[in-house]
Amino acid sequence: MDMAVLSDETWRRHANPWSVWTRYAAFPLLVLAVWSYHAIGWWAVVPVAVTVGFLYINPWLFPPPRSTRSWASKAVLGERVWLKEGKCFLPDQNPRFFLVLTAIALANISALGWGIVQSDAALMIVSTVNVLAGKSWFNDRMVWLFSERVRTSAEYQSWLY
Repeated sequence: MDMAVLSDETWRRHANPWSVWTRYAAFPLLVLAVWSYHAIGWWAVVPVAVTVGFLYINPWLFPPPRSTRSWASKAVLGERVWLKEGKCFLPDQNPRFFLVLTAIALANISALGWGIVQSDAALMIVSTVNVLAGKSWFNDRMVWLFSERVRTSAEYQSWLY
């Protein structure tokens, strides 16, 4: 799904905190679904498909939020700004720092994959937590970006209610 081509209505629905937090909750379930290959063999395709299907349709499942002033809503609105502006960050955000964090994220995804292949519960848990922490950091930067851009953009101000 290309997030840049979501309709205005879908973005509003996507900004519902329930949408954000259920995506967070779905990630460990996806890890468990993939790992389940060790227990149920190729039947693991079923829970993986269900989880991936949920993640795909998630932006359409929830109504627009009553308010977009929550951290979760602002994270989605910030991501919308980020994509709309060509993935630009605030001037005082060092782009090299993002490259380092991307490398750390790739290392954690690799470690998670290895943990799943080896059925190493400790590695899977630590890597999953690290991936979610990295996603939280990214979301926090999106909140920061939105909070800055909303000050000078009437369009972005209209997203905040």
